[in-house]
Amino acid sequence: MTRTSFIFPAVHTVMRRGAPTLRRACPMLAAGMLLAAGLCHAAASASTVPEETGYFTATTPSPDATRYLPPPPQAGTARQATDDRAFLSTRAQAGSSRWALATSDADLREDSLLHSFSCAVGFVIDTAHAPRLTALIHKMDVSETPDMRASKDYWHRARPFVGNSQPICTEADRAHLATSGSYPSGHTMLGWSTALVLAELLPERATEILQRGRVFGESRIVCGVHWESDVQAGYMLGTAEIAAMHGLPAFRSDMDAARAELDALRHTARHPKAATCTREGGAATHSPL
Repeated sequence: MTRTSFIFPAVHTVMRRGAPTLRRACPMLAAGMLLAAGLCHAAASASTVPEETGYFTATTPSPDATRYLPPPPQAGTARQATDDRAFLSTRAQAGSSRWALATSDADLREDSLLHSFSCAVGFVIDTAHAPRLTALIHKMDVSETPDMRASKDYWHRARPFVGNSQPICTEADRAHLATSGSYPSGHTMLGWSTALVLAELLPERATEILQRGRVFGESRIVCGVHWESDVQAGYMLGTAEIAAMHGLPAFRSDMDAARAELDALRHTARHPKAATCTREGGAATHSPL
């Protein structure tokens, strides 16, 4: 699954699962628009494009988060009051170094995701030097995302910035995010599941890695695009997905390959920037939770 499919789920879903719908809509689009032409061509051939392969298959379904997660807080409850306080109190962090980290953590491209854990593991990890780890994370994402999207669609909770003008750290995404369910947090799910995998691959750095995974999720609260309870559910979601994947031979095999790759990389990789690690350390000691 590409980063585009995660960031723009509506288009991705139509192109992969609803090609006839898009095909009927295309004649209504402006004929001269290149984007329209591209989408129509994609719709015409969507049925011939194979689904990407993750670890879960039709015979091994992923866990159903709509059954094991608790429902999101309701208006007027103590849990919602806690969510409200977390959102409002973190608006004061706009423009701070913590805000900058939250903005960086919003980038889910695989290279950026791996880079965000470099300080935690003690050396720089990236897609160019860790292709087996990259493939592992990609398959995890492909497997996890459908369950996350189904949960968002099931509850379709409004995000905290909807209906107000409070700042968020990714203003360019405001309109799109407003149409996407808030509960549970998909960014948190992927960040935490990545932390769980890295902690298993590099057990001597497990404390630092898991701490960074927690901060990665908290960035969504600081960013203002998720409620506190969305993030807590995202941790649970990521944990459940990784636990289920461990039962699959393909996942365990890919973990072994990634472990060998990281063991070799640690001896040759460069060190992460000290300023970046200091910023992440400060975020870890000032939790919004």
